[in-house]
Amino acid sequence: MDANELRAAFTRFFTDRGHTAVPSASLIPHDPSVLFTIAGMVPFKPYFVGDEQAPWPRATSVQKCFRTVDIEIVGTDTYHCTFFEMLGNFSFGDYFKEDAIPLAWELLTDVFGLDGDRLWVTVHDSDNEAEQIWIDKVGMAPERIQGMGDDDNFWAMGDTGPCGPDSEIFIDKGPEYGEGGGPKFGDEDRYVELWNLVFMQFNQAADGTRTELPKKNIDTGAGLERILPILQGHDSVFDTDLFAPIIEAAASTVGTPYGRDEKTDIALRLMADHGRAMAMLVSDGVLPANEGRGYVLRRVVRRAVLAARRLGVDRPVTPVLVDAATEVLGGAWPALIENNDVILSVLEREEAGFDRTLRAGLGRLEEAFATGDKVLGGDVAFTLHDTHGFPVELTEELARDAGVEVDRAAFDEAMTAQRSRARAAARASKVGDESAYRSVLEIEGSTHFVGRSASHYEVPARVVAVMAGADADGGNDVEIFLDQTPFYAEGGGQVGDTGTIVTETGRAEVYDTVYALPGLIAHKARVTGELVAGQDALASIDVARREAIRRNHTATHLLHAALRTVLGDHVRQQGSLVAPDRLRFDFSHHGQPTPEELEEVFDLANAAVLTDDPVQTTETSLQEAERMGALRFFEDKYGEQVRVIQAGGASLEFCGGTHVDSLGQIGLISLVSEESIGSNKRRIFAVTGRASIDRVNAREHLVRSAADLLRTEPDELLATLERVLARQRQSDKELQKLRQQSSESLATELAAGAEGGTVVVRQDGVEPDALRSLAQAVLRHDSVERVALAGLSDGAKVALVVATADGDPNATEVVRAVGDLIGGGGGGSPALALAGGRNASGIDEALAEVRRLLSA
Repeated sequence: MDANELRAAFTRFFTDRGHTAVPSASLIPHDPSVLFTIAGMVPFKPYFVGDEQAPWPRATSVQKCFRTVDIEIVGTDTYHCTFFEMLGNFSFGDYFKEDAIPLAWELLTDVFGLDGDRLWVTVHDSDNEAEQIWIDKVGMAPERIQGMGDDDNFWAMGDTGPCGPDSEIFIDKGPEYGEGGGPKFGDEDRYVELWNLVFMQFNQAADGTRTELPKKNIDTGAGLERILPILQGHDSVFDTDLFAPIIEAAASTVGTPYGRDEKTDIALRLMADHGRAMAMLVSDGVLPANEGRGYVLRRVVRRAVLAARRLGVDRPVTPVLVDAATEVLGGAWPALIENNDVILSVLEREEAGFDRTLRAGLGRLEEAFATGDKVLGGDVAFTLHDTHGFPVELTEELARDAGVEVDRAAFDEAMTAQRSRARAAARASKVGDESAYRSVLEIEGSTHFVGRSASHYEVPARVVAVMAGADADGGNDVEIFLDQTPFYAEGGGQVGDTGTIVTETGRAEVYDTVYALPGLIAHKARVTGELVAGQDALASIDVARREAIRRNHTATHLLHAALRTVLGDHVRQQGSLVAPDRLRFDFSHHGQPTPEELEEVFDLANAAVLTDDPVQTTETSLQEAERMGALRFFEDKYGEQVRVIQAGGASLEFCGGTHVDSLGQIGLISLVSEESIGSNKRRIFAVTGRASIDRVNAREHLVRSAADLLRTEPDELLATLERVLARQRQSDKELQKLRQQSSESLATELAAGAEGGTVVVRQDGVEPDALRSLAQAVLRHDSVERVALAGLSDGAKVALVVATADGDPNATEVVRAVGDLIGGGGGGSPALALAGGRNASGIDEALAEVRRLLSA
């Protein structure tokens, strides 16, 4: 089988047995506890922990994954990868061990054709049930089943939560690969893990005790890159059809065939792996940056480029690697083909930037290595990182090659100190802990949000819980939970609603609304009187504020569509803020939009407003929404039922926020500013509605005021300004000419007083640049060979100029010799040098010393 056939066979096997084929999630996970999707189960975690109900009883997927835990090893062996594909089947309370084990065996032996006598399994040493299933239902010989402990055969999601034993399936490659004895005792090069079957049957409490789960789950993972070499008869994953064409492309760039030299082969394997990884990461929306996912991508790119540079390649390598990776993976992952131009653009810019960084940092490193010290100071590593943008991991790699160790502890200490200095973010106090929130959710159920339409901005509700806690001023801050609410909880960039909650015994001024847990809305409020669980309440939002928010939210959708139309489909939302007074929209783009492009963007958005098209909301399944072509954002989390917002003819997006009923309600959309917020990221601030009108009025007033100052009409303001500036330029030229004439006249006068070809004069009231020009004018006289002028330029600053014919004596040495006398210093060239200082009382002494030096 080739890779495509393997993916298809795995998926078909499980769909034929009642599993739903679930498309791969993005490499950017919804789970905030992990930076990337690192396993096939990550997208299903909400179902395993019980936060959400799984939409299918059983599922299968081929999941894109990315890990860097072994990045230092990649290339040095024949099987470690950063980007990989995880084949998996999952059961959400449907079937358990007695079915999962035979299914895995059937696929490996009947479909993949592996010899069952070469397969070994491990089980947890307490899991007699799994061991017996392997023996009774599969027919596995007991001597090829080995029990192992928690470190090897027990899986947990964390310190608490779902967990359980697992069973791993290995293939014996034969005695030529190492010692026998099975995976427990034998050589790991001989016994290769193919598949891990996790049996989630316990819930682990904080004290370590485990209780049986009411519904037991199955989570399995088989690495495509592990199985494929076995099926194709290769010892190395880099010899399979997943890697060989990329290796060949890298080798062609380097100019050395793969297999000729081990050092070169290591570099080629690294380049091939990292080429796949960088292409997939950028395709999924990761952009190079100095933190988070972007930093990891940047490190991957730099490792690949550095490997090529060390082999003498000085031309761009990322385009070669990306094109080869796209050729190999594009059939399975068509987004690589669709986003090819963007991927290439982003990575070519990153490679060019790294080349500049490399040139700047290598010189400093070579100096440090030349000292012969076996430890590179953490301060040096920090300076390289902070000043030259040299990642510490790169410093460590280069140091390792030079036989030098980096003082990582000192580097980390410097980084910690820097972060402490920079840390200014406020920390919000948490009124209720998670266990209290979960208790409310379990007893009362989810909060029902009803406030999308104006008819439900004020609704009756029941108080189901109140959590109290003193605020910073010692007042009565609380979190109020209702059975239903018109208050929108902060999410998707839209701020939470404000308003009031009133009962017969108290009144709460709600200043923010957030999700305490998925499905549980907390109203943060200050209370007058008392609110008690069980009371009837009247919940009312601030209507004017909500209407302004609605206008701004729909405007972000129009701007997003317009940006993609003008700048290209590579533009993706990177974040947003939808507030009542403004909107902020962050987007990916590899350059600064021109003023003309921004004007076109806002023209398109406002043209859509003028159509007054209805804003249509559709609630549908996730799959149907994707079929409709709705834009989704990988960092946002979607359930199986989603809301799709169509705003005009060009905008169709997943969105759970609140929107206007028709586009005309937005009013004028006005640009406030556009700026860079990091590598390949831009930010727009804009206003709509009343705020936009106020901005237009303010600008109109500014124009009228400027016109009044110039005694003209607003329509004539530009022409009048042009005339005023033209007159100003003419006046400046005439003034410069007069100054030049005056300077030449003064130069002639000073030259006439030369003694022995030397002019040393105090000249106050002349700016440093003018003093320099004057000195040069004096020196042009045939009778003058050396000039020194000094004085107070503005009543406080001292300027001193020395000019000499042909640099003899050296003017720079002269000014440096007397710099202390005027309380400063300076420099320049041998023929002309300038010094500055603050000690006016030292001018005369400095000139006397200059005279002596010029006459020596």
